[in-house]
Parts: sequence; C-alpha cells; structure tokens
Amino acid sequence: MDKFTIKTAEEIKIMAEGGRKLARVRDETIKQIAAGMTTAEIDRIAEKLIREEGGEASFKMVPGYHHATCVNVNGEVVHGIPGKRLVVEGDIVGLDVGLLYKGWHTDTAMTVVVNSKFKAQNSKLDEFLEVGRKALNRAIEQARPGRRIADISREMQNTVEAAGYSVVKALTGHGIGRQLHEEPAIPCFRLGRNGQTREIVAGMVLAIEVMYNMGGSEVVYAGSDGWTIATADGKISGLFEHTVAVTKSGPEVLTAVKK
Repeated sequence: MDKFTIKTAEEIKIMAEGGRKLARVRDETIKQIAAGMTTAEIDRIAEKLIREEGGEASFKMVPGYHHATCVNVNGEVVHGIPGKRLVVEGDIVGLDVGLLYKGWHTDTAMTVVVNSKFKAQNSKLDEFLEVGRKALNRAIEQARPGRRIADISREMQNTVEAAGYSVVKALTGHGIGRQLHEEPAIPCFRLGRNGQTREIVAGMVLAIEVMYNMGGSEVVYAGSDGWTIATADGKISGLFEHTVAVTKSGPEVLTAVKK
C-alpha cells in the first residue's frame, strides 16, 4: 500500500460526493440481486450504475483485475471474481465495489441473503449479518482524532467474537484517497498494544472493513484464479465496509446514503 495522506476539507468534500454516488450504486445493485443471476450479471449492473453516476470503476485499475466488483458467495471471503456462477435462493452474497470520482476513490461492501423471504425464515443468517453491521458501526465510532487504529480493530474483534464468530486475520482494511489502497492497514483484530499502532488524526480517510466467518478464521485461495479467497472450513463469510473520513468532530461516513 502507498503511504497514507492527510486530506483537506475540500478534498474530503469531493470524496463525500463520490461516496454518495457509490452508496447509490451499492444499494441499487444489491436491490437487483436475485436467484438465477450470474455473478457476472451482478458485476455488469454495478458497472453500468457507476458510469451513470459519472464515475469510473476503481477495481478495474488494480493491476490484473478486470471487473468493477468482487462478488463473494457463501464461503468466499473477498476478491470473488464475477463469472458464470449462478446465485440461488438462500445464498450469502457479499458485494464489494469501488468508485473513482474526480481523482478520488471510495470503497464499500455489503453482504445480503438472496431472496428476502428466505432471510426472514432463517434467523441464524439474519443474526450473523446483523453482527457484521454492528461491528462496522462500532468500529467507525472509534475513527476519532487521538484514538488509535487498534481501537477500531478492537471493536470489530470484540463484537464478532462475543457473538461466537471469528474475524479474518489474514486480510485488512486500508486507507484510501488518490490511491485505492493506502496506509494505514486496519486489521479486524487488535494487534499489539494501542501505542504500537498509528494514531488517528483529522484528515485521514479510512476504508474500514469487517471480514468475519461463521466458523474458523483461517482462509485459503479458492480455485486457480489467484484472486478468490475463501474460508478454509467452507463455512460462510460476511463482509461490510464503509469509507470514513476522520474530522475534528468525529467520523463522517462517506459511503452512506444521505436522507
């Protein structure tokens, strides 16, 4: 990852505009996911919406990657390559998508159950996804000047593990700005003492990402594509992410839809 940069108020304003666009892309794509679609069709929906918002697909700028999204199904954790795979009723689908707008990247992810009726009838899956949303919200609350990256990580780990699940330890969230991936790395678990991690300061913009599993924390490369990472035990995984600006008054979620 590139060295992190402090953003000005004007730069954060531009990122917030891009973030709102990306939030609409994410939510509309999620809304259209249905049983019988391929993951490639999901990707095409997102890319079309990105263009309609006047943005560019951030992920296509990653060397060697050729898609607008990562679509992770069931036990896939991250970097699921869109393709011919059909999603079926009851699948867990994690959509990860980034948008470049006026030279600035934003990044977001959400996990849902295909077919809302199935979700309503399966409280175990509903509870699993609610834990991810709660962990992300609690982590975001720590993105305040004077606190440490370890504070963000601690909230993710404590929330997930208190529910009986495990956080992924092989992957991290990241800073974001002119580059899609910047410093600092943001683990989903507390690594070392608070003072050993970077202090959070106003002007940072962070892609805070909760990656967690219903089973063990171990992950492996799935298949031969060199991208898709899945749970080692085959159990389902969840992914929730927001791009968050650190301001003097606290965290500002840039990839939330403003009411």
